[in-house]
Amino acid sequence: MAHTDLTWNTALLYPAPDSPELEADLGSFEQLAADFRNRYFEKTATLDVTALLTAIREYEALQNRMAKPFCYAHLLFADNSGNEVFRALSQRCSELGSRLSQQLLFFDLELMELDDDRFASFKALPEAANYFHFLEGIRKFRPHTLKENEERLLTRKDLTGVRAFTKLFDELSASLRYQMELDGEQRDFTGEELLSLLHHTSPDVRFRAMTTFLERHGEHGIVYNAVFNNMALDHGQEMELRQYQTPIQPTNIGNEIPDEAVEHLMCVTEANYGLAQEYFRIKAGMLKMDKLRNCDIYAPVAETERKYTFKEARDAVVKSYRDYDPEFGNIVDAFFTERRVDVLPRTGKSGGAFAMGISPELPPFLLLNFTGTLRDLATIAHEAGHGLHFVVSQKQSLLNYHAPLPLAETASVFGEMLLTRRFLDNERDPVVRRSLLCAKIEDIIATTFRQTVLTRFELRLHNERTAGLLSNDRIAEIWLEENGKLYGDSVEMIPAYRWGWSYISHFIHSRFYCYSYTFAELLVLALFQKYREEGESFKPGYRSLLESGGALSPADTAQLAGIDITDSGFWQKGYDVLAGLIEELKQIA
Repeated sequence: MAHTDLTWNTALLYPAPDSPELEADLGSFEQLAADFRNRYFEKTATLDVTALLTAIREYEALQNRMAKPFCYAHLLFADNSGNEVFRALSQRCSELGSRLSQQLLFFDLELMELDDDRFASFKALPEAANYFHFLEGIRKFRPHTLKENEERLLTRKDLTGVRAFTKLFDELSASLRYQMELDGEQRDFTGEELLSLLHHTSPDVRFRAMTTFLERHGEHGIVYNAVFNNMALDHGQEMELRQYQTPIQPTNIGNEIPDEAVEHLMCVTEANYGLAQEYFRIKAGMLKMDKLRNCDIYAPVAETERKYTFKEARDAVVKSYRDYDPEFGNIVDAFFTERRVDVLPRTGKSGGAFAMGISPELPPFLLLNFTGTLRDLATIAHEAGHGLHFVVSQKQSLLNYHAPLPLAETASVFGEMLLTRRFLDNERDPVVRRSLLCAKIEDIIATTFRQTVLTRFELRLHNERTAGLLSNDRIAEIWLEENGKLYGDSVEMIPAYRWGWSYISHFIHSRFYCYSYTFAELLVLALFQKYREEGESFKPGYRSLLESGGALSPADTAQLAGIDITDSGFWQKGYDVLAGLIEELKQIA
C-alpha cells in the first residue's frame, strides 16, 4: 500500500486551508448568526409552537454548516500541530467559534426557560418529535444556568482560560521528542512509538520506554502542573457560580445518569479489583517473574510477539465486521478505500487514536498511530466501530446525531469483541490463543478498572484543588494511591509513574469522561453475551441502538437492544464475563 494511502484525504471536505470555499464558509458565519439573533432574541418564549419548530430547525442548520470547517481545522491540526498554517487556522476557528457561541447562546437559554405549558404544547406537535430529547437535555441544566450576559462573559473568557490551557497541553504534548537506546543504537521516538515498546519482549526495554516517556513529561512538570491546577480551579469556580454540589455533577446531568448510579457503577468495579489482581499474578507466573511492574502489564506472553502489516490488520478488522453484517463490513472498508484514515505515527501528529463524526451529511474520519502490534489491531477495530456508529446514525439530524457519552463507546468496544472472537474461533495454536486471551483481559481491565481509577483520581484532584494549589508531589501522591487500590500487592509501580497523570488528555479535553468507558465496556460485555445466546435475532435491536444516535436517553437507547441498565445485577454480569475469560486462560496457561 502506498504511503499516500496511509494519510487521510481532507480534500473530501475542502481543497486546501487557503481555498476560497473554506474562506467563504468561515466568512459567512458571523452574519448568519447575527441574522438569527435578530430574528429570535427575546422572542423565543412567545413563539407559537410551529414558529418555535422553525427556529429550532434554523438553529440546527446553522450548527450543521459550522461543523464542517471547524472539524476540518481540527483534522489538520491533529495531522501536524507544528504546521504554522494549520495552527493559525485552528486558532482562527477557535476564536470564531467563541464569538459565534456568544451570539447564539441566547437560544439555548431561552429554550431552557420555556414555560412548562408551552413545552407541553410543543411536544404535542407530531413534527417536533425529533427534538424532544434535545430540548429535555437542555432543560435539565435550567437550575444551573446564569443570565445571558453572564453566560456570554464566561464563554468569552474561556478562550483565554480553559481553552488556552487545553491548546497549550495539546501543543506541548505533540511537540515532545524522545531519545532512547534500542538494539545498541540511540534512536529518536514519538510518544506512540515509545508506548508501543511496552509490548516488547525485553523487561529492560519496557522499563526504559515507560521511564523515558514519563520523565520527559516530568521535565515539563511546571507546565503540566499549571494546566491541571488551572483547569481544576476554573471548574471549581464555575461550579460555585452554577451551584453544583459535586465536580462530576454537570457531566452526569449531561450523560443523563444520576450521581448515585455512577457511584454504584464505580463501587461495583472497585469490589471486583481482585479479578485484576488475580490476573496480574497469573501473568507474572507466565513471564516467570515474582511480581509484575506496571511497565510489564502489556508484555507479550509469547517468546516473540507477532508483528502485523497494516494490510493484514485492515483485512482482519474489515472481515470481523463483515462476518457480523456484510453492510457493516462495507462501511468499515470505505474508511480505507476513501482515504478517511491517517495511519502512521510521526512528530507533530496527535498521539492516541480518535474517530471524528462531523455531521449527518459528511463522512467521518479516523486517526490512528499504527505500529504493528496485536493491540493496534484492537485499536483499529475500536475506532472503526466509532466510525460505523457515526455512519449508521446519519439518519438522525444534527441535534440528535452524537450518541450520549455513556453510549458513545458501545459500537467501538463491540467491534473489538468481534475481532477478538474471530481470532479465538479461528486460532488453534494454544500459544496464540493465550496471547489473544491476555490481550482481551488486559483490554477489559484497562477499560473498566483503570477508567475507574482515573475517575477517582480526577474527583480527588478537583476536590482538593478547592483548598489551594496542588504541588506535583501531592498530585503524584493522589495518583499513586488510587492506582495502588487497583494493583494491591500484585503489581509494583515504577518510580517514573509518579508522572503517569500528566499525559492523559481526557482530564483536559473531556472532564470525567473516563467512567463512560467503564459503562460502555460492561454494557457491551452484556450485549455480546446476548448476541452469542440469541444469534441473528439480536441484530435488529443492536442496529436500532446504533441508529438512534443521541435521540434517546442512555436507558431508553439500551432498552432498544433489550438491556435494562437500572437492573442492580447488570454491572456485575460484565465482570462475570471477565471472570470466565480468566478461567479460560487458566486452563491453557
